[in-house]
Amino acid sequence: MAVIRRRVASRGLAAGEKLPSIRALARQMQVSPSTVVEAYDRLVAEGLVRARPGSGFYVAGFAPAALHAEPAPPRDRAIDPFWVSRQSLDAAPGTLRPGCGWLPPDWMPAPVIRRALRTLARAEPGVLADYGATRGSPALRALIARRSVADGIEIGAEQVLLTSSGTQAVDLVCRLLLEPGDTVLVDDPCYFNFLATLRTHRMQLVSVPYSPTGPDLDAFAEALARHRPRLYLTNTALHNPTGATLAPAVAHRLLSLAAAHHLTIVEDEIFADFEPDPTPRLAALDGLARVIRIGSFSKTLSASIRCGYVVARPDIVERLIDLQVATQFGGPGPMAAEIVATTLADGCYRRHLAELRTRLARQRQDVAARLGTLGIVPWTVPRGGFYLWCRLPGQRDAADVARAALREGVVLAPGNVFSLAQSATGLMRFNVAQMNDAAFRVLRNALDG
Repeated sequence: MAVIRRRVASRGLAAGEKLPSIRALARQMQVSPSTVVEAYDRLVAEGLVRARPGSGFYVAGFAPAALHAEPAPPRDRAIDPFWVSRQSLDAAPGTLRPGCGWLPPDWMPAPVIRRALRTLARAEPGVLADYGATRGSPALRALIARRSVADGIEIGAEQVLLTSSGTQAVDLVCRLLLEPGDTVLVDDPCYFNFLATLRTHRMQLVSVPYSPTGPDLDAFAEALARHRPRLYLTNTALHNPTGATLAPAVAHRLLSLAAAHHLTIVEDEIFADFEPDPTPRLAALDGLARVIRIGSFSKTLSASIRCGYVVARPDIVERLIDLQVATQFGGPGPMAAEIVATTLADGCYRRHLAELRTRLARQRQDVAARLGTLGIVPWTVPRGGFYLWCRLPGQRDAADVARAALREGVVLAPGNVFSLAQSATGLMRFNVAQMNDAAFRVLRNALDG
């Protein structure tokens, strides 16, 4: 390939000129004909060479397009949910990301995933090439159903629908249950992509202050009576961004209010596996009458293997299936589902979770102590997970601190991207697993600046 490229670049081979035959080039370079065939095929894929059946290979009329560096995400745009997402997802190599929402690669169970990939390589051809069933992999749905039963939610696999991600699960539920202009209730603060997703559906958003034990119930009741929302979207197990845990009394009162006002609750449990002990699940207390449970495996297994799920009443699942077929012709591909199912069934994955909880507990304690030396104080002490929701010292504006840190190659998550009411100016979410000495140095400089 290098020889052909050099000849084209030096004009030793002109556009349209026929290349040596496979056998002739193999003799000339003292390689096997199969090596030349592969080289020519790759050059065809590059666009440098064209194949003419029955005639041979010819130099194309243009050089292959060069790979250019990806443009950096714009830094001067407003600091909103998309700012944090794009700075984190499109970060240049070497960028530190304490503001992102996932664990570093070396915290994830790579050996378990590699074993699952080897198993996948031996799967029947249909798994590697076909569309999947409309509900998704039966094996994975059965595993999710068993996990739900362990949480007190008595369901079968028929009440589980696989999706391509947790975000897509939220999107499908919104498409099914809401019309543009409907009102949706969210926590303040809440996961910033909830706000981004709901705005794409042109919803009217109303927020309720969140406390260390759950939403402010008086404000919640007032919002229900005044705005009559159709949907409430929340995390209950290790709330994002605060790390708070829903108290049992708050959960019961929340469900009573939802029933009285015909409110549907979407409970995102994506962080549930990080809890040392399970806490009350709205879906379990409600029996899925008014609650829809969603989740994915991007936080504990791999963000690269896109696979989420919905657990709901049978009638809702049936309608979601039709909607998912209409919008993307089924759920996640069989390959992703098979990798997840194989990994979850591996005893090593359970040990990975136990080790992860222990490691994160130490990291949270260490990072909280080091933040304390900078005058940064946690809003609450989480029971698990990898977030610390913290108040900055003095009257510092977290957005200004985030801009200063980004100039030094560190992505932070300032409070107001999580707040519909823009009431979190002095707060910031830190991913403890992404905090290291360099991140602390930049954070200190940003605070001093």
